[in-house]
Amino acid sequence: MENNSEATEFILVGLTSDPKLQIPLFITFLIIYFLTLVCNLGMILLILLDSRLHTPMYLFLSNLSLADIGYSSAVTPRVMTGLLTGDNVISFYDCAIQLFSFGVFAIIESDLLVVMAYDRYVAVCRPLHYNTLVTTKVCAFLCLGCYVLALLDECIHTWNIFRLSFCKSNVIDHFFCDVPPVLAISCSDIHSSEIIMFFIVACNAFFSLTVILSSYVLIFATILRMRSAEGRKKAFSTCAAHLTVVTGLYGTITFAYLKPSSGHSMDLDKLASLFYSIVLPMLNPLVYSVRNKEVKSAFIKVIAKAKSSIGFLL
Repeated sequence: MENNSEATEFILVGLTSDPKLQIPLFITFLIIYFLTLVCNLGMILLILLDSRLHTPMYLFLSNLSLADIGYSSAVTPRVMTGLLTGDNVISFYDCAIQLFSFGVFAIIESDLLVVMAYDRYVAVCRPLHYNTLVTTKVCAFLCLGCYVLALLDECIHTWNIFRLSFCKSNVIDHFFCDVPPVLAISCSDIHSSEIIMFFIVACNAFFSLTVILSSYVLIFATILRMRSAEGRKKAFSTCAAHLTVVTGLYGTITFAYLKPSSGHSMDLDKLASLFYSIVLPMLNPLVYSVRNKEVKSAFIKVIAKAKSSIGFLL
């Protein structure tokens, strides 16, 4: 890296240069990050503490919460530091680490959504075979596969970006080290790097969306054949949260990455990145818990136990 790059540090432009907006934005992101940690850690603890939630769907959901914590933590604390102190300098290697860690957790989340679509397909379309098709070993293998694929993909991705020379400028027009803005300041020929990036993202997105859409076509076909209105309502409710998260994540990632460099507007990219890197990790556990009776019941049970324990101590 040292031989190929003349830049030893980068300057992140950030979200705003207006001093009047920096403190309000810092407070906003602090609240969002706090809620992200509380909601996702709360979801993980709730699943661990309640034996009724020790099922494949909630195993995947706990890993999804872990991924949300990971890629939010890769971005939000540094953004808040920049807003509070005005120091937007990031070293070459810190930039590479941020891009790598963010990418790993984002890919893990994407892959987990595919796995969860398969889980919902088996639960709705083949309920009698669910316990034999989605076993503990299968769940562990699928989760491990998500982590391994993410690490391999992002190793290629990060090497592909940081093998380039950065002698043209060290100012990144973004609030964190993301692929498009980092590529934009390279003085190397980035055509091959863009092709590699587009190929990796497009293949992942195509495979993921194909599996998800195929699963939901079969799920909706099965739901429409159900005679019980209550059964249809329950099946739709089970899938609604997953579809909401899929739409939010894939919509913004596709917008941010699957465009030619000539079609990039950094302001729009910042808004898209802001949503999927900072806001979405906070919303995911809320989406999954608001309409989920089992999660609500487990939460009420934990609160009741906590109250009784406090009452006993007093």
